[in-house]
Order: sequence, then structure tokens, then C-alpha cells
Amino acid sequence: MVGLVIAITMVLWVIANFSVAKLGLEMRYSLLFDFAALAALFWAMVVIWQMWQARQADKRSGR
Repeated sequence: MVGLVIAITMVLWVIANFSVAKLGLEMRYSLLFDFAALAALFWAMVVIWQMWQARQADKRSGR
């Protein structure tokens, strides 16, 4: 699921930035898409860290 979020975020981010440039929209829209992509990638990083922590706890408990 995390990999899917990262992949979709990157594809949508590239399309959004291309669209902003192609349509001649204001740069604030590009910044909005940048922040949305950063939020999605931050979420993915937090989930990956939580998965890593859970795996470390399983190793310590002998599972």
C-alpha cells in the first residue's frame, strides 16, 4: 500500500506540474501540488518507520 501511494503521488505530481506549465496557471498552483505531494510522501515515511519499529519489536520478542 505504501509503495502504491508513493508511485501514484509521483505520477500525479509530474502530471500536475506539467499541466500547470502547459496551461499557464499561476505558480501558486504548482506550490499547492508540491505541498500535497510532500504530505503524501511524509505519510508514507511515517508508515514505513512504524512498520520498521514493529519488525524490530518482533525480532526482540523472538517471533
